[in-house]
Amino acid sequence: MTDRNGRRLDDSTRAGQGTAIFGRRYRVGSILGFELAIDSSWIFIALLITWSLAVGYFPSEYGNLDPALYWVMGVAGAAGLFGSIILHELSHSLVGRRYGVEIRGITLFIFGGVAQMGDEPPTPQAELRMAIAGPIASVVIGASLLGLGRLTAGLAVPVTAVLSFLGYLNFVLAGFNLLPAYPLDGGRVLRAILWRSRNDLRSATRTSSQVGAAFGFVMIMLGVLAVFAGDLVGGMWWALIGMFLRGAARGSYQQVVVKELLKREPVRRFMRTDPRTVSTDTTLDALVNDYFYRDYHKMYPVVDGGRLAGCVTIDRVRAVPREAWGARTVGDVAVPCTEQNSLQADSDAIAALSLMRRTGISRLVVLDGDRLAGVLTLKDLLQFLTAKIELEGA
Repeated sequence: MTDRNGRRLDDSTRAGQGTAIFGRRYRVGSILGFELAIDSSWIFIALLITWSLAVGYFPSEYGNLDPALYWVMGVAGAAGLFGSIILHELSHSLVGRRYGVEIRGITLFIFGGVAQMGDEPPTPQAELRMAIAGPIASVVIGASLLGLGRLTAGLAVPVTAVLSFLGYLNFVLAGFNLLPAYPLDGGRVLRAILWRSRNDLRSATRTSSQVGAAFGFVMIMLGVLAVFAGDLVGGMWWALIGMFLRGAARGSYQQVVVKELLKREPVRRFMRTDPRTVSTDTTLDALVNDYFYRDYHKMYPVVDGGRLAGCVTIDRVRAVPREAWGARTVGDVAVPCTEQNSLQADSDAIAALSLMRRTGISRLVVLDGDRLAGVLTLKDLLQFLTAKIELEGA
């Protein structure tokens, strides 16, 4: 699906998820109430950083140490780097929580980390304070680590080496993030300033994302020049970061467009009011042959004597042995309508998109009180969104 300018609207952006940054995510815990996860790409970069520190940086800067010790220093340096990134993103999250911004979690991925916001900051002031919180945290962390490094100087060379490395790296992290390239922190500062002066979030995001895309292009060109100059690895990293920045800038703008266009649009406007339902006494064999294989939907509302009894999904049927489908009924496997698979007809469309993103369910039961009002699908929302973009522009 494309907008009026022929640009493709990828599923993740259209579903309100923002840029398509992540691959598979693994939850590893929580910190101060925020979910902490790692992207599959993080494993690659963690190994690469450990190897480069153990084989390259530390041996060249601190010679005559035990080779095994360099690997310990490499692991410590990589762990410290990602710990610093978590603290950087945690500072954004804590300020966002103060302003009522939903923070879905913090994810580490190949280019660092990101605090995943469920919505935009409510005001330019909130955006500015959230943006600068990360670099300030990195500067404080960097100064603290350098101070600890000075205290250990002459006592334990490996400890001093790792602390000094992490201290300077946090200053680099702060400096890089302050580039006025959206969605980096500096780009968010720029957006906050433009938002305040124009009183238009979409316009401010468009301009700052264009600046971010331009920075990404410059990085790509620098990477190409570095490759031709003989720095293959460094050039590839510059180019990859540039491509990521360009994609993130465009995707972040699309996310704002989606939210602006669907803001205050009730679910009842998009739902289908005549959904096909299935009774509780229908056998699973009949459900599969007459519903799943005919309409290709993965979920159906379940009724019992005209009363909504829940919903049945293809996953629930798949969990039942095939030989038992003739004896088991829909009532045996139906699940209640909960906040995970249903919502009220007056709910905001953005809430529906957020629920679909969070649960991975693209077809939801819509209720009017406790009565079945209809069914909402992601396809219906996307068709409306595309039509609105065609008419109003992005």
